[in-house]
Amino acid sequence: MEASFSNEGIVEYEVIDRIAFVRMNRPDVSNAQNSAMTYALDDAFQRAVNDDNVAVIVLAGNGKHFSAGHDIGPTRDSHLPFERRSVLYFDHSTREAAELRYSRESEAYLGMCRRWAEIPKPTIAMVQGACIAGGLMLAWSCDFIIASDDAFFSDPTVRMGISGVEYFDHPWALNPRAAKELLFTGDRFPAQRAYELGMVNHIVPRESLETFTRDLGSRIATMPRFALTLAKKAVNLSYDAMGRRTGMDAAFGLHHLAHAHNAELTGDIIGGMDVKSMKLQGKSGAERDDK
Repeated sequence: MEASFSNEGIVEYEVIDRIAFVRMNRPDVSNAQNSAMTYALDDAFQRAVNDDNVAVIVLAGNGKHFSAGHDIGPTRDSHLPFERRSVLYFDHSTREAAELRYSRESEAYLGMCRRWAEIPKPTIAMVQGACIAGGLMLAWSCDFIIASDDAFFSDPTVRMGISGVEYFDHPWALNPRAAKELLFTGDRFPAQRAYELGMVNHIVPRESLETFTRDLGSRIATMPRFALTLAKKAVNLSYDAMGRRTGMDAAFGLHHLAHAHNAELTGDIIGGMDVKSMKLQGKSGAERDDK
């Protein structure tokens, strides 16, 4: 079926020296992801995979921030039907309650991130500013994360009464104790902390972010294409042998238990939180006093 929303202009695409730049283009909402953006990203990734002149793919976000996560504001479009590409499920928009949420998020969040993690070409997340919750999922789907010195990372979903984002890569992208700190506090991790934990490959000044990323991509692009594909597959298979896929499936079920618990207690699957309250909760006490 055809998607019933427009994704025109929501993602920009350009190729520079065999590197495809896929740029989220919702800077007015800090590149928050709705379904339209998800499918625009997938279109761009498919385009890059199908182009033999593209050797490396860079995921970026226009504006001040890489991505503030899932769109929980007035421009969310979770009620609309969309084409299923990552899992073979029924149309979520014709379902109700937990069945609706589970089928939608299996496709648009967990399924899509898994699909993108298996792209047969090297992928680089070029992160500046905020990389929050759903933004983490996008970055974690990539093979490399290059961060600017002003980048920060957080998963504040526990504040919503939820156990973590849908693509639950926390223990593998970080380590178990750091994953718990990220979740239990909801605090921001600065780029340096993320680098020390092994989540980020490199930190560079904001003004050098794209130049550095392009240089790295150009070096990778000189490697044999099929060997890169096989090396990426080998690492991904090793991660899954460590239990990553099984762990994600289990965590996804707990995520939906949390949604159902919230819905029963408050009538709202994210515990009554909205964009304003999430921003406020993410600040320190002094910053809140200055609001």
